[in-house]
Amino acid sequence: MSKIAKLFKGSSSSSSSSSSKSKHHRSRGGPSPQEAIHKLRETEEMLTKKQDYLEKRIEQEIMIAKKNGTKNKRAALQALKRKKRLEQQLTQIDGTLSTIEFQREALENSHTNTEVLKNMGFAAKAMKQVHENMDVDKIDDLMQDITEQQDVAQEISDAISRPFGETFDEDELLAELAELEQEDLEESMKSMGGLPSVPSSKLPSARPSQRRTTKKRVEDDDDMRMLASWAT
Repeated sequence: MSKIAKLFKGSSSSSSSSSSKSKHHRSRGGPSPQEAIHKLRETEEMLTKKQDYLEKRIEQEIMIAKKNGTKNKRAALQALKRKKRLEQQLTQIDGTLSTIEFQREALENSHTNTEVLKNMGFAAKAMKQVHENMDVDKIDDLMQDITEQQDVAQEISDAISRPFGETFDEDELLAELAELEQEDLEESMKSMGGLPSVPSSKLPSARPSQRRTTKKRVEDDDDMRMLASWAT
C-alpha cells in the first residue's frame, strides 16, 4: 500500500474516531432535565405574550373594519383580511402551546419519577445495611420476651384494680337510682307549673234516668244483704 493511501486511511480513521468522540461528548454533555424544563417555560411565556399581542391586533383590526364599513369599504376589507391572518397565527400558537405544555409535563413527570426511583434505591440500600446487623432469631426471642412482660403487666394491673372490702348490691343501687330519677321528674314537673288545675265550674249532674237506675241498684243490694242475714 502506498504512503498516500496510508495517509488517507489514517486521516479518515482519525476523523471518524474524532467525530465519534465529539458525538459521544455531545450526548454526555446534553441539557439536564431542569434546563430543558426551564427552556420550555421560557418558550411558553414568549408564546403567551405573542398571543396577547395578536389578540390586541385582532381587536384593532375589527375596530378599523367597523369604522370604515360604510365610508371606505376597501379599507374595511383589508382590515378583515389582516384579522383573518392574525387569527390563523393565533390558532397556530395555541396548538404549539399545547404541544410544549404536554412535552414539559412529560419531562417533569419523568424527572420526578427518576428522582423518586433514585431516592427509593438509596433507602433500600440503607435498609439493607440496617438489616445486615439484625438476627431474625434474636428478634423473635425479643418479641416473645416483650409479649411475656406485657402479660405480666396486665396480670398486675388486674390484681391492683380488683375491688376488695365492702361490696354493694346492684339491685339496691338500681332502686336508689330509680328513686332519684323519680325525684328529678317531680322537680321538673314543679318547675313546669305542677299538675293541671281542677276545673272550677261544676260538672253536669247525671240525668234523671241514670239517678233512678242507681237508686234501684242500691235498693236491690240492700234487699240481697237482708236476705243473706236471714239465711244465716
